Amino acid sequence: MRVTTAAVPDGEKAAYLGGAVSRTLVPVELRPLTGRPFDGQLVSHRLGYVRVSTLEADAARFSRTAALIARAPRCEPQVGVGVQVSGRAVLQQDGRRAEVAAGGLVLYDTARPYAFDYPERFRTHLFHLPRRLLGVPERDLRQASATAVGPADGCGPVLLSFLGGLAASADSYPAPVGDRLAGSVADLLSALVAQLTLTRPADGPDNPNARLVRRMREYIDRNLGDPALAPERIAQAHHISVRYLHRLFEGEGVTVSRLIQQRRLEACARELTRRGRTAPTVSAVAQRWGFVNPAHFSRAFRAAYGVPPREWRARGLGAEETG
Repeated sequence: MRVTTAAVPDGEKAAYLGGAVSRTLVPVELRPLTGRPFDGQLVSHRLGYVRVSTLEADAARFSRTAALIARAPRCEPQVGVGVQVSGRAVLQQDGRRAEVAAGGLVLYDTARPYAFDYPERFRTHLFHLPRRLLGVPERDLRQASATAVGPADGCGPVLLSFLGGLAASADSYPAPVGDRLAGSVADLLSALVAQLTLTRPADGPDNPNARLVRRMREYIDRNLGDPALAPERIAQAHHISVRYLHRLFEGEGVTVSRLIQQRRLEACARELTRRGRTAPTVSAVAQRWGFVNPAHFSRAFRAAYGVPPREWRARGLGAEETG
């Protein structure tokens, strides 16, 4: 998809580009920052569940307000990453301010208000994907948002090189390859969140609730194959009440039951595309990771990944053969 304001009357250019961004990514308000005629363009592609866009425009502010978020309560929360190609960006979210120079990036959460200020003409790559696919706690995502990452910071060199190359060639990949690349984006962003969380811990290493939640997450990952894994079992194993268990997970951005299902689906998705001499059946993979009912597994998998398990496997193996 390509949108440009070149043929739009001067007085309508900002509204036209703002509408394109809102329809393609998430609803935002666009306000030019100069008195001169505004100009801009948006190019966007879909790679699996990742939306890759390149936005170029004159100085402007893009705001995602609480009112815009409230108007679409059922929209799935997205994680966004802005890779600054030229010009500067200033992101404000959760009371923090991050200034991003050309060659840097910043992460943000579309479920909470934010604003991007671009003080001069700019060009940026924007990557949006469902927040649930990162598999990180809500608390960690809040810590990681609105933090500038430069080309020499932590995993910045790897992430910036990969994302920049992906944006430049996003229109050249067949669907199966795009699906696999989307998984790589999710993995790298999860690593970025982990890095930023360690750099700026909010709870501190001695917070007993944080330690308990980490232990319970590890317990869940160790016991995914047990069909009886449930909040009651987890609470009993950690000597707390089910009510207290749910209270601890309120800050994680996901319920315990949903987390169990997410982690099981992630394990199934990985195994279904793993090549071997004797590939297990879809039902065998589902049972190995705790799904008792094949029909329920198929529905849950399709809801999470957009395709049935068998098609996911075919796409994944086809991508390996293409590679």
